[in-house]
Amino acid sequence: MTTRRLILASASPARLRTLAAAGIRAEAIVSGVDESTVDSGNAAELCLVLARMKARAVADRVEPPALVLGCDSVLAFDGRILGKPVDADEARQRWYAMRGRSGVLHTGHSIVDTTNGRTAEATASTTVHFADVTDEEIDAYIATGEPLAVAGAFTIDGIGGPFIERIEGDAGTVIGLSLPLLRRLLAQLGIPIVTLWQNG
Repeated sequence: MTTRRLILASASPARLRTLAAAGIRAEAIVSGVDESTVDSGNAAELCLVLARMKARAVADRVEPPALVLGCDSVLAFDGRILGKPVDADEARQRWYAMRGRSGVLHTGHSIVDTTNGRTAEATASTTVHFADVTDEEIDAYIATGEPLAVAGAFTIDGIGGPFIERIEGDAGTVIGLSLPLLRRLLAQLGIPIVTLWQNG
């Protein structure tokens, strides 16, 4: 069985770690997509459009054969769509609002098979319940810098993990890449996920 080349249209170390833990080696190529050019009132739609743009931008730059995977995550909370906070003050205000409550983290996935141009895409969604953290905990978390680099201003697999009480859905969605959804999308393209295993 031939191992296929997978390119992740992202510089996200969390997504690369998720793939590596599943036995999948991926190359990372940053898409360069300007996310500010896309506007949508629907969180699930927005992250899918951005994932599609990232995947296509990278697919246009690489030589076939390759599979290009684009992903993008946003948090739907209180009727708003939250990506990465612009600064520490915004991250702090988000946490003041989110503590003790819940939101839905949406991650769009888009795969382009450069050998034939076929694509498969979908969005995975997971409900996240935030702990009722103190002001001091929020300040300490903001000081780490982690909330400024991630959608929704939190992680589940990093320093912010203790501040997430529970989730409803796939943890991978919150990290930024759902492996079960990846498997289903690959199947739509006629590609068994086992062909991506490093020793597949």
